[in-house]
Amino acid sequence: MRLEFLGKESRVGESPTLYATDRGTYVIQGWKVTDPAARATMALPDHEDAVEIPAGLVRFFPEEHRR
Repeated sequence: MRLEFLGKESRVGESPTLYATDRGTYVIQGWKVTDPAARATMALPDHEDAVEIPAGLVRFFPEEHRR
């Protein structure tokens, strides 16, 4: 998989980042959701996980993929 850097929302010691892939998908680096109550509301299979990102990172998604 090749990654193309799209943007970063930096804070001290943290760097949520958005990448586009050559597979037509996105990879998001963010904060792992560890809150048990929040995770309990999601149906997460073993091969998936959830990350939280700041709203400002959304500006780096290409316009055609924003809603």
